[in-house]
Amino acid sequence: MKIGFIGAGNMGGAILRGYVKSQPSLAKEVYAYDAYEQTLEAVVRDTGVNRCADNHQVVKAAQLLLVAVKPNMFMKVFGDVKEDLREDHLIVSIVSGVTIEEIESIAGKQARIIRVMPNTPAMVNEGMASLSRNANVTDQDMAEAMKIFNAVGQCQELDEKLIPAVIAVSGSSPAYVYMFIEALADAAVKEGMPRQKAYIFAAQAVKGSAEMVLKTGRHPGDLKDMVCSPGGNTIEAVRILEERGMRSAVIEAAHGAATTTAMK
Repeated sequence: MKIGFIGAGNMGGAILRGYVKSQPSLAKEVYAYDAYEQTLEAVVRDTGVNRCADNHQVVKAAQLLLVAVKPNMFMKVFGDVKEDLREDHLIVSIVSGVTIEEIESIAGKQARIIRVMPNTPAMVNEGMASLSRNANVTDQDMAEAMKIFNAVGQCQELDEKLIPAVIAVSGSSPAYVYMFIEALADAAVKEGMPRQKAYIFAAQAVKGSAEMVLKTGRHPGDLKDMVCSPGGNTIEAVRILEERGMRSAVIEAAHGAATTTAMK
């Protein structure tokens, strides 16, 4: 299936690069356009994909259309190529806040549409994405889309109504994690560690802990207990975090992100 990228900026470009890197021979089957000349030039130079003169050329060349434009530009950009859409097109949108219903309002009720909610770690091939389909999308369509997002991390299919939860737990959460890493590093600096080394120690500890959850399949609480020796340093730190309401603060923050999303 030939893939066309409508937009190749930060997120679109990261997904394009990751997909081509996973299977370099596929570059000749990928078409891309971005309104920013320098952005498009860099993507084509880095990957060897086909450079398009405009979005019309992308839509005419490809069967799977990955739409990665800014939310405030979606209706204009997608509306401009409406007349180029065909029955064989699979529309995959990573545009935040634009629903399947809104895409159908332009592409038509018969269109095959997958709405994706990725996150920024896709830029280092460690992303997490949810994929939500409309009634016209086949299992084969979904498999084709998942190949793209598995190339830059992991993905799971979810009902569109769960996207607020996705944003809370993976879309917005990199910001919470960066705050945690920064706080850990500050603590290490307070104890005398040089700041740049503190960032490395803190970030690697978070990365390694996440890998333990993913690779062992064990409950996070069980893994936490493994570190907490009786009367030791770690259980004292856990006691203080519980006393200060860390768990409740995280839940409330994530709920705030989900609620704000649901209201839009």
